[in-house]
Amino acid sequence: MTQIPGKPDFGSEDFLTAHVEDILGFYEPVAFDKDGGFFQHFLDDGTVYDRETRHLVSSTRFVFNYANAFLQTGRAHYRDWAAHGLRYLETHHRTKEGHFLWQRKDDHIDDGRAMAYGHSFVILAAAWAHRAGIDGADRLLAETWDYMESHFFEPAHMAYADERDASGKVLSPYRGQNANMHTVEALIAAFEATGETHYLDRGDDVARQFTVTLAEAAEGQVWEHYTKDWQHDWTYNIDKPDDLFKPWGFQPGHQVEWAKLLLQLDMHRPAEWHLATAKRLYDLAMTRGWDDVHGGLVYGYAPDGSFADAHKYFWVQAEALATAWRLYDRTGEARYRADYDRLWGWSWDHLVDHKHGAWYRITSPEGDWLEPYKSPAGKVDYHTMGACWDVLSVMRAAGV
Repeated sequence: MTQIPGKPDFGSEDFLTAHVEDILGFYEPVAFDKDGGFFQHFLDDGTVYDRETRHLVSSTRFVFNYANAFLQTGRAHYRDWAAHGLRYLETHHRTKEGHFLWQRKDDHIDDGRAMAYGHSFVILAAAWAHRAGIDGADRLLAETWDYMESHFFEPAHMAYADERDASGKVLSPYRGQNANMHTVEALIAAFEATGETHYLDRGDDVARQFTVTLAEAAEGQVWEHYTKDWQHDWTYNIDKPDDLFKPWGFQPGHQVEWAKLLLQLDMHRPAEWHLATAKRLYDLAMTRGWDDVHGGLVYGYAPDGSFADAHKYFWVQAEALATAWRLYDRTGEARYRADYDRLWGWSWDHLVDHKHGAWYRITSPEGDWLEPYKSPAGKVDYHTMGACWDVLSVMRAAGV
């Protein structure tokens, strides 16, 4: 494949490794909190603009980031940082009720709910920490799996419910795909870390439920929201297409993320439906979600195909490029490599901060800078570094 003129060679191991170093370099001097955990809110230049708020998603994703950074580089302080983050989960997010609270502000609980989405990331963090050899990670992984089984899993639907109140006793009627998607991601990581097949069994079953069974009613795509008996809820948050965790509309970023997970599952347990479904989800997302005027994948589109939110989010492009590379590796089809390069090219021009490092969170539909908050709660560049590490893993497995 010909390199894009004036751009790096996005398909080279050297580029991806150097790019991850740039992202790590943004967080290196500002993220670590010696008193526990990590700061989570950064302006474009790395200034911490909120030192007190700690969100479970950021707390867990930092563990993922630094466990992976240690495994990739061998630098001991990254392993220490991952262990530091894991301790914070136990001491500041875990409650006497047994779950991990959603958000705290300094010494006060800001939101004590038990969220399946957040617990999936505890499993993910623990799995990668276990691979990095951090004490207690295997115990935390098993305990969080047990909590998810007893408090969220609904076997009649082969899916996980979404949230409980702060007491852990009251289950919300809301059901959603997002927590399930990230649980599948976490279960793959748990299997890879431990070799215990029940994680892979569950991940494969849940993936099939959402990408095949439930997708039948949505033209082969994954819808975001459901009723408590797992019927599609076509109007939930219809006035909030830009919601951070529960947006209305089809999310191209989630379609391609599911596709990536199916390809990861297929590495461990090959099945014909994995590749066929991954191609369908990815192709629909790129066809319907790509902005032909301004470039980039939009945040969401409506069932009629119109854009519900045409802004460009960092994570959507990152997940898409990782999936494009996996599809290219698996099929050899040049169109997927071309997609990989155009996704990188657009992101390089509009989302990568070439001055301070890391990626901007969001741009206008035209690709213009919008806000100085590079990393508010939840970001921490888990998607961008994760995408690079995922592509690197495929390259190395293929001997590229």
